[in-house]
Amino acid sequence: MIIDEFRANGGTVTTAGFGRSLVLVHHAGARSGEERVAPLMAIRTSDDVWLIAASAAGAPKHPAWFHNLIAHPDTEIETPDDGLVPVRARVLEGDERDAGWARFTSASDGFKDYERRTTRVIPVVELTRR
Repeated sequence: MIIDEFRANGGTVTTAGFGRSLVLVHHAGARSGEERVAPLMAIRTSDDVWLIAASAAGAPKHPAWFHNLIAHPDTEIETPDDGLVPVRARVLEGDERDAGWARFTSASDGFKDYERRTTRVIPVVELTRR
């Protein structure tokens, strides 16, 4: 539903008030290789870089797409402004991760709630245009 709305409205998703903050992350299953698409909130930090958070709404385990991007870091995203973009995924560590996570908690209180719901450190993934 969200994916269809994104594509039908040029990247704008009014469901749950997402607006133009989502990207569609294409990813291949780590074991199956099956192609999948995940709608995720992204923070664009430059013309060529987007951040996504593997929050899974505070679930105890990382989302499947996160494991898939580790296995297959070269992928594509659909963006509201640039259409289909080839990217490379990189998991941020240490201070880089903390700075990236701070962007998410500043952008939406929902991310603070997710952090409170889980004991895991929520990964932040940088997607850089290839």
